[in-house]
Amino acid sequence: MQDPPGSGQTDELELALVARSQKGDVAAFNTLVERYQSLAYALALRMLGDPDTAADVTQDAFFSAFRAIQSFRGASFRAWLLRIVSNACFDVFRARGRQPTSSLDELLESETAGDAATPAALIDSSWDPERAVLRAEVIAAIQDALLQLPGDQRLAVILSDVQGLPYDEIARIMDSPLGTVKSRIARARGHLRTILAQLPELFPRRQRQRSGEE
Repeated sequence: MQDPPGSGQTDELELALVARSQKGDVAAFNTLVERYQSLAYALALRMLGDPDTAADVTQDAFFSAFRAIQSFRGASFRAWLLRIVSNACFDVFRARGRQPTSSLDELLESETAGDAATPAALIDSSWDPERAVLRAEVIAAIQDALLQLPGDQRLAVILSDVQGLPYDEIARIMDSPLGTVKSRIARARGHLRTILAQLPELFPRRQRQRSGEE
């Protein structure tokens, strides 16, 4: 999986864009939005399981980021932004008072659109109807399994295994010690294996064992 623009260490161009944004340059901030809107939306979608809510959360997160840009002093704008997005997702959980549900049709629309919400490992350039149906079922099963995890474990494993961020950046996003982040990821992976083990037709035992060893 390719890293999105602006890796864990903020580059010189990004620092300049942040500095201009802090002076009220809306165009500079819009450039930052273009860099990270797909990544931010993908995180919100995986956390919430609902495209409309994820879009609203992403938009609100960018508004919040612009209003708070003066307070940014970190080494990674990406980590700072994704922390705002993740906090907004937890606000949604608290407001709902329940776990979100996923929609297979909406997730498949995201895959068709080719956005960052679909892991690259699940995309194949050759199209085959039978394989396409199986891939859709696998994507839906993984998303459903993610939504069954506690919020902190879900966030940790999405950032790690879906978005491919390094542990130290995940620790900054979650505002947690590195050891806590690693523990959450390990527990999340274990819970995912348990959930997906109940679907042997989609996840053969050999495949589950190989995933567990990775």
